[in-house]
Order: sequence, then C-alpha cells, then structure tokens
Amino acid sequence: MSSKPASAGVARHDLWIGGRSVPAHSGRYFDDRNPEDDSVLARIAEGGVEDVDAAVRAADAAFATYGRTLAAEREAWLSRAAGIMEDRRQELVELLIDEVGSPIGKAEFEVQYAIGCLRAAAGAARRVTGQTLPADVPGRFSLSVRQPLGVIAAISPFNVPLLKNAKLTATPLATGNTVVLLTSEEAPRIAHALADIYREAGLPAGAVNVVTGFGEQIGDALTTHPLVRAVMFTGSSRVGRHIATLCGERMRRVILELGGKSPLIVLADADLDQAVEAAAFSVFFFQGQACMAASRIYVERPVFDAFCTKLKARAEATAMGDLRDPQTWIGPIISGRQRDRVRRHVEDAVAKGARVLTGGTWQGNRCRPTVLLGVQEGMTVCREETFGPVTSVYPVDSAADALRLAKDTVYGLSAAIHTRDINKALPMALAMNSGMVHINAPTIHDEPHVPFGGTGDSGFGREGTDIDIDTLTEWKWITVQLPAG
Repeated sequence: MSSKPASAGVARHDLWIGGRSVPAHSGRYFDDRNPEDDSVLARIAEGGVEDVDAAVRAADAAFATYGRTLAAEREAWLSRAAGIMEDRRQELVELLIDEVGSPIGKAEFEVQYAIGCLRAAAGAARRVTGQTLPADVPGRFSLSVRQPLGVIAAISPFNVPLLKNAKLTATPLATGNTVVLLTSEEAPRIAHALADIYREAGLPAGAVNVVTGFGEQIGDALTTHPLVRAVMFTGSSRVGRHIATLCGERMRRVILELGGKSPLIVLADADLDQAVEAAAFSVFFFQGQACMAASRIYVERPVFDAFCTKLKARAEATAMGDLRDPQTWIGPIISGRQRDRVRRHVEDAVAKGARVLTGGTWQGNRCRPTVLLGVQEGMTVCREETFGPVTSVYPVDSAADALRLAKDTVYGLSAAIHTRDINKALPMALAMNSGMVHINAPTIHDEPHVPFGGTGDSGFGREGTDIDIDTLTEWKWITVQLPAG
C-alpha cells in the first residue's frame, strides 16, 4: 500500500478499500498537519458517504469467506502482523511523534502495546469456544456455538491512534469478523500504516478497510449502515451518546469508551513522593491528552500544603523539550480547536477566582503543566474534561469526604487512591463509581486483556480480548435428536 506524491511536494494517501488504495469519490483531500508547528505532513483522501458505503460493502463481501476461516489461519495472520510491527517499530514511533505530537516515551509504549494487542488477539482466535449442554429431552444432544457477527465499524481517536486502531481491529479479526476503520482526521497515516501491516501479514483483501475523513460528516453513514453489525467507538461523551442513540434505534451492538474526569485521592498516610509522581504522570504525561487523566486531585488537609508544594515542583521540572528526548513528557496540543479549549478552561477558572499554582502559560503549541487551586462550581474546569495538562487540587477533611467528592461526577472511567492502609483502600475502590480503580498508582493504565471501560458518561461496555469475544460473536443453540435405541 503506497502513497502518491502530491503536487505540493507532500505525500498523498488514498482510502484503503477491498485490499487496494482508491481515491475518495469526491476527489477531495485534506491536510494532515504536524501539531508542533502546524506544517503539512501529507494530503489525505476526504472520504464521503459513498466511500463509507463502498468500504462496508467490501467488508461484507470479504466476510462471506473470512467468517469461515480457521482459527489457525487468523492466529497466523495476527501473529505475523505482530512480528511485522516489531520490525517496523521505529517507523511507527516516528509517525506517532510527527503526526500526533507524541513524546518518544509515549510513542514507544504505544507501539509496544499495539504489538501486545495483536499477540493477545492471535491467542483469542482459539478461545472462540462453545459448550455442550444438558438436555431435558431423552436422546437429545444439545450444544452452543459462537459465530462471528459480520462487519464491525471501528471509530478511533487521535490521542492513542495506533493503540486504539490495533485494539479495535485485532479482536474483531480474531473472532472472524471484518472491519471498517474510521480513523481520526488528526491521525490518518497511522491507520494506513496498520492497514499496510495487515496486508503484509497476508490478511485477505477486504478484511480491513480504512476510511479517512471527518467523523461529523460521515460517522452516521457508517454507524447506521444496514450491513454493520456492531460499532466500537472511542471518543467524546457527546458523540458517544449520539452513537448510542443511533445504535439503540437499530438494535445494534455498541461499545463506547468515552471521556473522563478522573479523580486521584491522596490520604494523609500516603507515600507523598509516590503520590506526587503518580499524579504528575496521570495528568501531565502526553500533555494530558488522555481520557484517564487525573484532572481532579483530592488531598487530606494534613498533607495538602506539602503535596501542593511537591506537585508544583514536579510540574515545573516536567520536560518540554525535543519530542525525541526520553525526558520529554509535554508535547504540542493536537489542534487549534483543542488548544482553544484548554485556554478557555484555564482563563474561565482564573476569571472566576481560581488561583494558578503553576503553569497556565504556553510555549508555542505546548501548554505548560498547570495546577489550579480554589476551583469551585460554576467554573468550566470543575466539571468538564479539559484534555490538556491541567489539574485541580482540592483539600478534603477525610477519606469519606474524598470519596463523596470523587463520586460527584457524571463520569466514571478511572480513579486512583493513595494510602498505606489497604483496609481503607479496598472499600473505597469497591465504592467508587468507576470502571477502573488503581491503588497507589496513576489513573492511567491499560493492558490488552483487561476489562477496560467506564460507567456513566465515560461509556458503555468494556474492551479487552476475552470480553471482546463475547461482544463480537453471536451465540447459537443447536440440538440433535438422536435415534432411539
């Protein structure tokens, strides 16, 4: 799968449908920009409704044979894809740095995660198993089997595009489904790189199709297409709610991994240095562009001042240098629209009485790590997800007070609790309205096999290889009446 030179001297990438590169029906292209300086990296085909239909039909045609492939074949394709990704590791790291502004540490983690995801999915191909069941009728043999659904629509975000593209395609492929991937317009070349890895691994044409374009224009055409059997979406809660409505009206399966306003609690007996490091990682790593970012920190009063002093120092020491320097955590915010959002949140809080403990200023397209104190109701940052390196720290009187405030949100993706007392931590973790809770660790963590997801406005359902098997297959009950004798 190759790109074509554009007249302006940058590469041009078409759509990937039915195992070949095809131009968009409209003939239009859009700019893929480097968030560091907004320079143009490539020209990308702007897919339309006709292209979505072509991609879904190609996936459906491929499913006629792909859905009957052997587990051993799917296992081999995905295992080969993991090996090819290993070989192309540096190329993918460079893409993540240039296309989405990933610091190299984040980029290297993401590539390694994607490799692990492909390997985990390869193993899942042999775990699509059924059951033999007891029958209430004499002489009747009763069994259940799982069958793939068909075409899966996968819609991925910009912040961890390789990770999510791999996660939202690998298990559908492992379970015998075919995929149409609608990738973020901010990270199209990474999706094409993954599709090329699948091609090189020998995956049949049409098993994976990539449509690039603007979700607000073509997302509904994909999620409502009559041949799509399930939708897997990662993105904002607003869009997720819309997709859930569309899928609900059509009795269509949907998995939503959405936004967050994740709390991190620090009790008075916590290891303060460990808690500060976890908090810094949870909100400043990859410039806070993570749904699991700890944008609310609740600290018991006896250690509040000490924690704030340490967090301020850690924020100010967080490197904002060359993205290829392993010490760098803070890179550019992805787009002008998102930069404006981060600025508005901070400016609104300050105008309404919040105090900036540190940060709040910019270096080019990078926002300095920002810690706010005195955040109250009525400030946008109090309730809404910022998606930048911005957090608010609140004093609390007790563990019960911290838990009450942590639960006071429409979101429920991730949470962290820092304390030396496991007898406090476990009951708090069980009481938290959050899909994931980490004790004495950051709020940001993921592995291919875990039940990843949230509650409330943070989403519906869970991702993870074993859970995906159930989501992406249909149970069928079969009985055989044996002859009497």
